[in-house]
Amino acid sequence: ENGITTSMSRKGNCHDNAVIESFHSSLKSELFYSQEKQIHSTSTLKQLIHDYIEYYNTERIQEKLNYLSPIEYKKQVA
Repeated sequence: ENGITTSMSRKGNCHDNAVIESFHSSLKSELFYSQEKQIHSTSTLKQLIHDYIEYYNTERIQEKLNYLSPIEYKKQVA
């Protein structure tokens, strides 16, 4: 329905999911734990997650990109 494919890691191998686990940690700490208000609807939750993903993929400064945002990093390497 939403075009999402389920993916399972190998049993007992935490390294298979290291990238997404790191993302989920950032999502929870930066979005949910910092919320002063409770989220009362699924549509609000979906919009918050969508906005965070957009922010994460474009503006958020990331250590792995030499402390640049993805947009700044792309400009630098272009």
